[in-house]
Amino acid sequence: MEYTPREWSGGERRQSRGFRWLALLLFLVFLLAGGLLAKNYQHLGNLLRVLVLVKTQYLHPVSTGTLVDGAMQGIVDALDDPYSVYLDARTFKQLQEQIRGSFGGLGILVGLKNNQLTVVRTYENTPAFEKGIQPGDIIVKIDQHDARGMDLETAVQFMRGPVGSQVHLVISRPGLDKPLDLTITRQEISVPTVQSRMLDQSAGIGYLAIAQFTEKTADEVEQALQKLQKAGLKALVLDLRDNPGGELRAAVHVAGFFVPPGPVVYIQYRGGQEDELKAEGQLLRLPLVVLVNGNSASAAEILAGAVQDRGTGRLVGEKTFGKGVVQTVFNLSDGAGLKLTTARYLTPGRHDINKKGIQPDVVVEQAPGAAVDRQLEKARQLLEEKLERPAA
Repeated sequence: MEYTPREWSGGERRQSRGFRWLALLLFLVFLLAGGLLAKNYQHLGNLLRVLVLVKTQYLHPVSTGTLVDGAMQGIVDALDDPYSVYLDARTFKQLQEQIRGSFGGLGILVGLKNNQLTVVRTYENTPAFEKGIQPGDIIVKIDQHDARGMDLETAVQFMRGPVGSQVHLVISRPGLDKPLDLTITRQEISVPTVQSRMLDQSAGIGYLAIAQFTEKTADEVEQALQKLQKAGLKALVLDLRDNPGGELRAAVHVAGFFVPPGPVVYIQYRGGQEDELKAEGQLLRLPLVVLVNGNSASAAEILAGAVQDRGTGRLVGEKTFGKGVVQTVFNLSDGAGLKLTTARYLTPGRHDINKKGIQPDVVVEQAPGAAVDRQLEKARQLLEEKLERPAA
């Protein structure tokens, strides 16, 4: 296949004039950012040339906005940081909805496990629940999009949409020979982040699970604890398994129920500055066991680490995920946003858990799909012993 180079026409010069001004502005930003122009003039020159060539020579017309979005995406991708993401207006809106805890979609919580898009939790009375989607299912395809290697934000963007619209999923499930083909109708989803019940009424052992941390979580935890206390709560299992994290301040607020006033987490920034986030609230002062596993991450690890370091409870289960960095969400113009890693966090004992995780006090492995929840049973046993009751 051949191509023929040609000179710019006058019309192309006029067409690219506005783009040149934009490129000049980018150069000035680099210059003000730290004298990069002198050291990297060849790279920056190539950047300008690529932008102009794409704008003027590419077969199909491309808007300047599309190119600028692509450039910003590329800058963030160059960080090689899985937690830093440039979010276009649509994706950013969905992230904000997730933080608020209300959105339109399917009713599943997904995460990346072995670089595969995996269902972490399915919420009752949602379209996904009614279609039989289960934790551990691997999403292979979303409509026409191959989900292998897809980042979480993009996957969520494709699965959410207008209420009443449909999405087609191809799902691989361990133990099944053939993938599942499911067509699901989206509904308005308002997912409660907290579930609770009395685990042993006679012993007064309660159970409280937090699926993720949103702006609603602290209020939901407070309401759940009040309900359990009315039912005779004397000891509590706090389940943070498969909790991918969420809103940092929400986790700190929740920690006020489980650790006394004092440090919950230390936040360390690039320049050496440090913030100390403290627990404030009504401490339960009851025997406590916290369940964790390899999918307990980020804000869930903050809470688990605070409980362990402050000595208010015991951790049972498997080593946590090990996400010890903090992302800040920045609002950009035109509704876009940037989720950028801006700090690391340390537990109250100043342990850096990033890529290390938190080792539980009592290690109990749980086979996927096992009929008996060995970790929950161990937690119950420890609380019974704490209450000076014979183990069941």
